[in-house]
Amino acid sequence: MSNPYFSNSKIFGEQRRPANPYPNRAQAPNQAPGPWGPQPGAGQATAPAPGYDQQFASVEQSFYGPSAGSMQTGRMTYDDVIMKSVGVLAVVVGVAVASWFIVPDAMKVPAMIVGLIGGLVLGLVNAFKREPSPGLILAYAALEGVFLGMISGVFEMLWPGIVVQAVLATFITFGVTLALFKSGKVRVTPKFTRFLMIGMISYGIFCLVNLGIMWFTDFGGAFGVRSMELNVLGMSIPLGVVIGLVAVVLAAMSLIMDFDAIQRGVQSGAPRKYAWAAAFGLTVTLIWLYIEFLRILAILRGD
Repeated sequence: MSNPYFSNSKIFGEQRRPANPYPNRAQAPNQAPGPWGPQPGAGQATAPAPGYDQQFASVEQSFYGPSAGSMQTGRMTYDDVIMKSVGVLAVVVGVAVASWFIVPDAMKVPAMIVGLIGGLVLGLVNAFKREPSPGLILAYAALEGVFLGMISGVFEMLWPGIVVQAVLATFITFGVTLALFKSGKVRVTPKFTRFLMIGMISYGIFCLVNLGIMWFTDFGGAFGVRSMELNVLGMSIPLGVVIGLVAVVLAAMSLIMDFDAIQRGVQSGAPRKYAWAAAFGLTVTLIWLYIEFLRILAILRGD
């Protein structure tokens, strides 16, 4: 059996039935004593009833046949999550590449604003929906793809090669975080959750304040407060790099939360449709991680 519990059980282990369902049929003694004396006809071999082989084969298939898969049970599996995540990310990347090369220069800024606002709205809708909607999740991925295509094109024009660097940094961080989670070295605890919540709220407030400064003042240029310099041991370090590294740590912690939620969902037998919710959560975090690396690299490379 595929279930380890049944395989190792003394009751449901390998020796669950004899090779011959009636091993003593042909070797029966002349008289087999029963609870009320000798049984008539016990010394004679008895032929199986007509149709017995077909009946036993049917019963055997019912009890010892292959285990039901996720299609039969309707439960979420890791394969479901992987396939849905790859699909959603493929939409993001495909739309980003297409919009990068197809959208005319005069429409790039409007397209970026539409992608940013539309992605934010659908992100909030998907985050608060009780039931995952594949259509809305894919629409979110398409809008985010438009935004990422536009902003990546601008950054690549100003700092050639920066997009490849940001993509590599994103997936390396994803791989390291997944390896740490799988090894058991990092686990989600109440303290971990509280720290992440406080950090994300604080970072969100900072981003809103910095956005207001960028829009309504000339302070700091394109990165606002992030462009300020910190003097540490005689070295000048951009504040944006420090804040960006903190944001990367928060995003990595968010990935660990995503992995933990997926693991608990699979172990508890969550419905298969929630693989879409898991794919959505991973996509949101990876996009956040990519944007942070893109900004850190731009600040390091200067104007």
